[in-house]
Amino acid sequence: MNLILFDDRDRLDTRHVRLSDPERLRHLRDVQRAEPGDELSVGLLGGRWGRGRLLSLDAAGAVFEIHLDRDPPAPLPVHLLLALPRPRMLARTLEHVTALGVKRLTLLHTRRVEKSYWQSPELRPEKIRHHLLLGLEQARDTQLPHLDFEPRFKPFIEDRLPGQLAGRRALIAHPGMAETCPRGLAEPVTLAVGPEGGFIPYEVERLQALGFTGVHLGERILRVETAVTALLARLF
Repeated sequence: MNLILFDDRDRLDTRHVRLSDPERLRHLRDVQRAEPGDELSVGLLGGRWGRGRLLSLDAAGAVFEIHLDRDPPAPLPVHLLLALPRPRMLARTLEHVTALGVKRLTLLHTRRVEKSYWQSPELRPEKIRHHLLLGLEQARDTQLPHLDFEPRFKPFIEDRLPGQLAGRRALIAHPGMAETCPRGLAEPVTLAVGPEGGFIPYEVERLQALGFTGVHLGERILRVETAVTALLARLF
């Protein structure tokens, strides 16, 4: 991990924190091979980040003296509408988009999303949070994304999405679209990305009726996690 995250529950006082999570302690011991006196990057979840001097490390916990003097990286101005990926891909995708700076994410049901995906253990709150935190730690970020679930396509498209598009450029990434994905945008964007098999024509039509412009990344058909990363890197 590039950043050790803590929250206010870990504080001993304004200058000291104590971490007791077994996974983080194992990482400190076995991966970073940290020893008392070492300085590591630490950050307050939802706040600033900086340096932490390790005062003690044992099986019960790690105590740091902290100095937080840096703001987290700027977020991407994007609302990502992502058709729910298959469970084994969801974890990696959450980590990737969080590391890239996505702060608003909606997981959406579409025709080609298996209904069983919505019962996956990967959608448990603790699992989702774990992968979001891993993405933050990778990027030295402290701000968790806001995540929504929309298991019904039509009510979301008709009742909620229109009010979320004001002042935003709306793009749907889908093979065969006429326009190439733009580069280096600075304006707020709502980006819709389909499942492995893509959106069905009805879904494309409904999104375009709301003002979404269809864009593509070229002739190659990419996995969702690859496509999302490529789109975000190109757009911003």
